[in-house]
Amino acid sequence: MLIFPAMLVPAITVEELKARRDRGEKVTLLDVREPNEWAISDLPGSVKIPLGTLPQRLDELPPQEDIVVYCRTGGRSGNAVQFLRQKGFDRVLNLAGGINRWAEIVDPTMSRY
Repeated sequence: MLIFPAMLVPAITVEELKARRDRGEKVTLLDVREPNEWAISDLPGSVKIPLGTLPQRLDELPPQEDIVVYCRTGGRSGNAVQFLRQKGFDRVLNLAGGINRWAEIVDPTMSRY
């Protein structure tokens, strides 16, 4: 898998994602962290596919829907966004700052690590 500079990755802020969810917009959340990280913090309803298995599990994602990819702080998910865009997923965004930023800004009761 290729690694790309973060500045080339289309992103959405946690505030923008929260607003979209609050409006009831359909957004698929993709968590590319590892299984041991899912127990620490979670965005309910997310599709969980560790980054290393993403190439084999593309059929689990809806290419015609908006997808927001996240990890702990945004690095792995940024790589996932670039990979998915290369595979024809045009409506995919990185969650800037990852789930830790979500916990900091949107849900301070959520664990950070």
